[in-house]
Amino acid sequence: MTRFAALFARAADNAPFDYTAATLATADRHGAPSARVVLVRTADEHGFVFFTNYRSRKALEIEENPAGGLCFYWPWLDEQVRAEGRLEKVSPAESDQYFATRPRGSQIGAWASAQSEPLANRSDLEARYFDVERQYEGAVVPRPPHWGGYRLTPDRIEFWKAGQYRLHDRVVYTRAGQGWETETLYP
Repeated sequence: MTRFAALFARAADNAPFDYTAATLATADRHGAPSARVVLVRTADEHGFVFFTNYRSRKALEIEENPAGGLCFYWPWLDEQVRAEGRLEKVSPAESDQYFATRPRGSQIGAWASAQSEPLANRSDLEARYFDVERQYEGAVVPRPPHWGGYRLTPDRIEFWKAGQYRLHDRVVYTRAGQGWETETLYP
């Protein structure tokens, strides 16, 4: 995670795109895969944290099958990181803490959106948004009970850097007890 932190900081420096974006791969209980982009808000010695609606498709898949993977790709660096491991909810306190930092409009949106459910028309979503906005006018918007974070605790992290003639550099860290084993892979 120390190596990741250094790379994450380099990716953040003058990033032309959101450097926190990563593809999250999950699978349902039958093993059918699904992938989408999430924003990783914390990356530390405990793992990678993103936030979502606990009723979303991704959350339902995580509840059925907590194995997952993240893939970061920073084209301006020509580097990629893949992390695989177990997904679990972060504490309510950690979710509350992050929710309080979100823009007010995003806080209201978390209440208004029935994420992943069918939407008949956009005006329904907008009406829900304005209803919630009126409900919390002049007040702090609390975190919805159906919204919070997940942490991917990695068992495997692979660092990839583009090389000339497609002779890329690939280094894999695999969890071994309290530490990590490292090996280099062919590109």
